[in-house]
Order: sequence, then C-alpha cells, then structure tokens
Amino acid sequence: MHRAPSWSRNDACGGSKYVTLTASRTIGSRETPGRLGPVWTFLFRYGPPRWTEYILKNWSGQRTVIAIPYLWLLLFFLIPFLIVLKISFTEYLPLGRPPYGPVFSWLEEGALDIKLRIGSYAYLFSEPLYVSSWLYSMEVAAVSTLLCLCVGYPMAYAISRAPSTQRNVFLMLVILPFWTSFLLRIYAWIGLLKADGVINNVLLGLGIINEPLTMMKTSFAVYIGIVYSYLPFMILPLYSNLEKHDNTLLEAASDLGAGPIRAFLRVTLPLSVPGIVAGSLLVFIPAVGEYVIPSLLGRTDQLMIATLLSDEFFHNRDWPKASAVAIVMLLLLVLPIMIFQHFQNKELQARKS
Repeated sequence: MHRAPSWSRNDACGGSKYVTLTASRTIGSRETPGRLGPVWTFLFRYGPPRWTEYILKNWSGQRTVIAIPYLWLLLFFLIPFLIVLKISFTEYLPLGRPPYGPVFSWLEEGALDIKLRIGSYAYLFSEPLYVSSWLYSMEVAAVSTLLCLCVGYPMAYAISRAPSTQRNVFLMLVILPFWTSFLLRIYAWIGLLKADGVINNVLLGLGIINEPLTMMKTSFAVYIGIVYSYLPFMILPLYSNLEKHDNTLLEAASDLGAGPIRAFLRVTLPLSVPGIVAGSLLVFIPAVGEYVIPSLLGRTDQLMIATLLSDEFFHNRDWPKASAVAIVMLLLLVLPIMIFQHFQNKELQARKS
C-alpha cells in the first residue's frame, strides 16, 4: 500500500507546538477517512486514478488503434450520413429556414409524431431527367475506368519490370501531377482543347485539318479529363500487385512451351485481378460523382448526377431531393464494394482452409 506523506510545521514562537496536516488516504484501497463530503468521496473512489487504471487495462494497445478510425468514421461519416438520411425523408418547404419540415414533432397530447415522406425518392426514379443523368454518369464512369485500365496496366507492368533503381523515378513521375492544383490542371486542358487552343493550332499549322475540331463541351473532353486526373489511382494498385509476382512462374510457363502472350494471359493476368479490381474501384467510384470536370469540360445538354445534386441544393434549395440523390448515389456505390469484399473474404477463407 502507498500512503500519502504527512506535512508538519514547527511553531516559530514556542518551538514546542506543532501543527500537523496528515493525508492518510490509501491509494490502493481507495479509503477516505473522515467526513469529506459526497463529492470528494465520489472523486476519491471513482476519480481519475480509477479511470486511468480502467483505460490502461482495457483500452491499451490493439483496442486503442482500432477505436481511433472507428471514432473518425462515427464523427465524419455516420453522423453526417444520418443527418442527410433524415433530411431526405422530410417535406420540402420553399420559404422555410431551413427549407424542409421536421421529421419528429410532439403533438399537444404529448405523443410523438413521425413524418416520413418518400416523395423525393419516388421523384428520382420517375423523372426522366434524373434517370438519364444516372445512366449517363454510370456510362462515363465505366468508360473512363476502362480507358484508365487500358492505359494504366501497360504503364504499371513496365514500371514493375524496370530496374529497381529506376522504379522510384517512374513512380514519382506518376504522382507528379498531384503536386499542382486539381482545378489548375483542368483549366490547362481547356487551353489545350478549345477551338483556338494548342491542339487545334498545331493541327492547323501542320495542314492535317482545315478547320478547328470541336473538342470542348463534349463527352470526349470529359473522358480526357477523368482519365488524366484518375490514372494514378489505377497505376499504383496495379504496380503494387504486379511488383509482387514471382518471375519464376513465367520461366516455368516458358519451359512448358507457352509463348509470351499465352504466359501473360494464363499467369500474369489472373494474378493481377485483385489489383485490377482495386484500381477500377478507385477510379469508378469518384468518377460517378465527379462534378468539376463535367462542369468545365462536359456537355451542356447532358448533366451528370453530381451537377443535378448541386443544382437542387444551391439553386432550387430543395434539400430533401438533394439528400435523396446523395443517399441513392451512396447506396449504388457501396453495394458493389460490399459484394466484392464478401466474395474476397470467402476466397481468403477457402485458401486458409
């Protein structure tokens, strides 16, 4: 047991009298002699030392490491998601501040009144503008992902087969565009693709074309912008996968009579499927909700879903409808990820067994 020390003071006048202050509380047993009052008694018995002991015993090490990202997800994902989900079931009030009605309200009788309206969700799937925007967003994201895969796979394969002294240089060149502003890079493409831009001026100067090509405000410009912006997200997962491949497998396939193309299709490509899936998800998910690139480079007669969400929120001030768009977009993107993780976990369990 550890006891707190006692303090004493010698009287300066007589020298024979002492005033002694003693703190005889036992730390280990949490005993509090004397009348200290209910507040001090509670603090002595259940105060910070006991909290510290509980935290060190139950929340040190692995639990603390796991709790930090869960706390982050709770504060910055789950709580905002629940707020947006609640707004999506409210009634639109054009003149309200905020422009939506309450979900929970108390009646005069003291009963709780819950109003859940699904009109915003029904409108999304019945309005042709929203349906076409959903389909167009999915088309742009799928085509952009396929183009990133076609361009990024050879680059990642070449980097993984390059000498170890050169790989870091190539990887630095891949991530080099991230050192500049995303918005500035998109504006640079406007200078390249516009009617009097660099590309048209070069082609006209070489005599390849007689009049400027229309590249701005087209789907082609959107594909160029998305592929350019998200290509590193395809290259890096592929490189991480291809760099770990065992080259002796290709040598064994060659010894068995397989040519380079057949060895690639039978050995390298199947082993790189996890990298392909990871890179495709990293490109497809943000491409569906892309807002800046379609706004600056895209068509004016066909809107992507992120542009409609912005218009509903800022211009129309229809927060319930904008929240419903955000919830549906999230569900459409999360479900494929959950299905992929489910099958991936089953495959890992099968390998372990």
